[in-house]
Amino acid sequence: MVKELPQRLFLGQDYRSPVSVKVFSSWDFCIRGQEAATIKKHEISNEFKVELEEGRRFLLMQQQTRTQRACHLLTYLRVNVLIGLLVVGAISTIFWATKYSQDNKEESLFVLLQYLPPGVIALVNFVGPLLFVFLIQLENYPPNTEVNLTLIWCVVLKLASLGMFSFSLGQTVLCLGRNKTSCESFGYNACDYQCWENAVGEELYKLSIFNFLLTVAFAFFVSLPRRLLVERFSGSFWVWLDREEFLVPKNVLDIVAGQTITWMGLFYCPLLPLLNSVFIFLTFYIKKYTLMRNSKASPRRFRASSSTFFFQLVLILGLLLAVVPLGYVVSSIHSSWDCGLFANYAAPWQVVPELMALRLPPSGQRALRYLGSHAFSFPVLILLSLVLTVCVSQSQANAKAIQRIRKQLVWQVQEKWHLVEDLSRLLPEPGSGVSVGPEALPSRASRPRSFCPGFPCPGSPGPRTPRPGPCLEDPAGLFGDPGPARRFRLPSGSEL
Repeated sequence: MVKELPQRLFLGQDYRSPVSVKVFSSWDFCIRGQEAATIKKHEISNEFKVELEEGRRFLLMQQQTRTQRACHLLTYLRVNVLIGLLVVGAISTIFWATKYSQDNKEESLFVLLQYLPPGVIALVNFVGPLLFVFLIQLENYPPNTEVNLTLIWCVVLKLASLGMFSFSLGQTVLCLGRNKTSCESFGYNACDYQCWENAVGEELYKLSIFNFLLTVAFAFFVSLPRRLLVERFSGSFWVWLDREEFLVPKNVLDIVAGQTITWMGLFYCPLLPLLNSVFIFLTFYIKKYTLMRNSKASPRRFRASSSTFFFQLVLILGLLLAVVPLGYVVSSIHSSWDCGLFANYAAPWQVVPELMALRLPPSGQRALRYLGSHAFSFPVLILLSLVLTVCVSQSQANAKAIQRIRKQLVWQVQEKWHLVEDLSRLLPEPGSGVSVGPEALPSRASRPRSFCPGFPCPGSPGPRTPRPGPCLEDPAGLFGDPGPARRFRLPSGSEL
């Protein structure tokens, strides 16, 4: 079952230890408790299942023709194009929902309309991943590919929805791309938003609170009734419905999206980080209850991978999504005339140079001006470029060193086989009467040393063919007629 698995090259980047190594070295002999031993057994079993499944899929991919590979590529493109269209439709819905909610503030139903944008965003972020999983599972991708595709499109959906929400608020509140007379002198819609910072902060508060309420509602009004109905009733429909699968990446992305909203609201609502901390604390126990009581394990096995870098990258993208609009607002948009801490300034950033002129001594002011001048920024840029070049060169040198060490390991193994061959040739034949001792074996130093360790040098004779003869004598005939006995021969270096 295991011998037909594809053997990956030892020198390749995708090298993994063979299954035989995992069979004999996977167990942890420091385990003493029965519960820990059971968990370790399940872990080893799942690892073997994943390894065999990946090997089977690899063999199937190797047996595909060019036509089948082209069809597979077209299917891959079809699924991704369809998901991309769904994402475009989702962010368009968010844009029009936000615009409609802000343009109808005077209507009697504004109490409900003001929750339309966060409701649409929460609905999109809830339904979108479910549709992505459904479409990707139809194409029968490997489990790891399925998880990666779902993660990528969920990240695109969440960040795009928040970006479109920010843009739609900017277009409505700050008159971006709109021609209004009230925007010409103030830089924002002064007729409808005398305190536009408060209006933006309210929208972010609503979005954060609505996301938390949706988490609570889904845990206790969807997952819990679903589990109770599945346990109480029997039938093909309830077997198909079953409990939900708890997807760790999706839940982590929800937390990342909440953190991005918090970064976006730091300037407009300073208490939002405190509120988000409370929400994260409560969300942890709600998700724990959902995982332990209402969820089931995935029926398909996939290899656990380290996704720390991926989620850190998503956090960086979310931080950029929050910092870029905030930097534009702080540096270029006029503050509210009627309220706020910066009502007397053309932009909030003007507070910084005035405080520097009032509080800092002349030497400190000159130092800060020098730090912000081209005379300082260009040398720093050149220095950072040199540091980056050194880091890249060091990384490439480390990669080459690792490659050389891998080759050296292969050479050492072949050298050991070469030494065993030499020893087998020098050993006397059984029954020849030649004494075996230190004086009978010529030392290795007395023979010419090969300049190609582990490999025969060009022009040198290859390994000798061992002379036939019995490897073990059976004088008493205990094992019957031994037949034509042959001497044991180890494989040569070229046969490895």
